[in-house]
Amino acid sequence: MDQIDEALNVWRESLCKSVDAGGLISRNPIAHKWKATFRSLSLREASSWRMQDLLYQSKILSNLNQLLGARILLRSAYETLAVLIHLNQLMRSVVSGELDFHSFSDKTTLLLLGSRDESTPYRSQSIITILQKSNLKYPGIFEIYEGLCESAHPNYEGLSGGYSKIDHENIVTHYSNRWADLFSASHNNNIDLCIKVFFHEYNEEWIEAMANLEKWIVENDDKLEKGQYDA
Repeated sequence: MDQIDEALNVWRESLCKSVDAGGLISRNPIAHKWKATFRSLSLREASSWRMQDLLYQSKILSNLNQLLGARILLRSAYETLAVLIHLNQLMRSVVSGELDFHSFSDKTTLLLLGSRDESTPYRSQSIITILQKSNLKYPGIFEIYEGLCESAHPNYEGLSGGYSKIDHENIVTHYSNRWADLFSASHNNNIDLCIKVFFHEYNEEWIEAMANLEKWIVENDDKLEKGQYDA
């Protein structure tokens, strides 16, 4: 078992099994009477479950040299990573005064409950926009994502590049599954990067951002209440 497989197995065993809203309110009744903080915690834990699941399956396929499926799953993992990065950016924006708290609350609703098939009343945000904002903090993430998209879509790479090679001298096109040859060397590096950035955002950035947000809410609770906003 290599280091990535081991890390993913340990991660699976440490996933949060439940979130107790009552416990949050008992710990900080002012900060957690607002739904936005609970939604932020729910987003954090749901993203962790999804990330571990996607990366675990992607690594299994990579180990089997099934790189097309592995890359498509990794693409979804980078989207999920971007959601957590974006959430942490939003929390910090409230504390810095760049974002209105009630607008933040609305955004957490869209992140947690948004859909494109009208299965919920909320329309989800563009993941491309979220990725681009995340790329401001981690330059290069969007470039990796775009590369993974080329594999997922039936563009040049997804069709001709992945399955054919031209012998220009003899004017012959040879067909084969080329995904492992093209991407096996880089795939695990991109999984490793995804894990490291996610752990940093989950274990450090989110905790600090939430602590600062809780403090900010307590300090500004009277103003929030006077707004008579059902957050």
